[in-house]
Amino acid sequence: MRNVAQGPIAWRSELWGSPLRALATVLLLGLLAWAGFHAFEWGVVHAVFRPDVDACRAVQHGACWGVVAEKWRPMLFGRFPYEEQWRPAIAVVVLSAVTVLSAWPRSWHWWLAPLWGVALLLFVGLMHGGVAGLSVVPTSRWGGLPLTIGLAVVGLALAFPLALLLAMGRRSEWPVVHTLSASYIELVRGVPLISVLFMASFLLPLLWPAGWQPDVLVRVLMGLTLFVAAYLAEIIRGGLQAVPRGQTEVAMALGFGRWPVQRDIVLPQALRLVVPALTNSVVGTLKDTSLVTVVGLFELTGALGLALGGDPVWRPFYLEGYLFVAAVYWLLCFGLSRYSVWLERRLGTSSA
Repeated sequence: MRNVAQGPIAWRSELWGSPLRALATVLLLGLLAWAGFHAFEWGVVHAVFRPDVDACRAVQHGACWGVVAEKWRPMLFGRFPYEEQWRPAIAVVVLSAVTVLSAWPRSWHWWLAPLWGVALLLFVGLMHGGVAGLSVVPTSRWGGLPLTIGLAVVGLALAFPLALLLAMGRRSEWPVVHTLSASYIELVRGVPLISVLFMASFLLPLLWPAGWQPDVLVRVLMGLTLFVAAYLAEIIRGGLQAVPRGQTEVAMALGFGRWPVQRDIVLPQALRLVVPALTNSVVGTLKDTSLVTVVGLFELTGALGLALGGDPVWRPFYLEGYLFVAAVYWLLCFGLSRYSVWLERRLGTSSA
């Protein structure tokens, strides 16, 4: 483990340890200062923050954040009925709160599973309606941030158990189980996600009995789940292989069964070792939800296109809209990254 007291000394050595390094540091700091000054001037000094399109058009070298003030609701909630947008707002809060609670190790108890069931029922009930006097909103009108978080959270929650089975199956000594697990993982990892979404949206309905077809959102969620599970399986398998085989042999010699050994000894250590890789996969899945736009579902980036694409008044200010959406994604991904660092330290696996 690195000595923290040596941190400032190491920084000075890296940045100013030689004339060439000092020159590179000065040039880099000058470039950052120049870029930061112009960004601040464009984004703050000359920017327009009120939703006044005439003022935005009059500004030559400034941002028009007024487009965010004017269009933030369709950007965040897509085509959901305007007067009912309190429903997806509460749905996002409920699902996010349960997700944050699940990230706290002290809450990893039996009651977490039924809590997730209640949260998902509330999420679907608020979004779809048809209960408690709420009007029905078809999934074709779901969009924005609720769809992004819903697909990512539910897809990962469904993919993780499947990935666990696939990882253990690929390490199995039974040839049939090993072959099937390995074939599935290699097949799914060999195709891009966009092709999986296309097949789930347009090919899968041809295989269902006539007169009964799952909703397009359900099909997309199935495709996303199956795709993510293949990648998570390889991450988990790497963790399983990192656990010394001697621990399994000793535990079985002491009378433990095969499954108790995996559940109580191998899996806790394996999952602890792959926290950074799992976080990376979670971040990638969150951003990959933007691909569902190609099959007619408008998540956060798709909602931005709907909000500005059909409005000729605010259409010229796409850059500011994309920066707003990018900021939302960055906040979500940065939060996941910091949680990963905190969890590593709590579990005692951090090398920092």
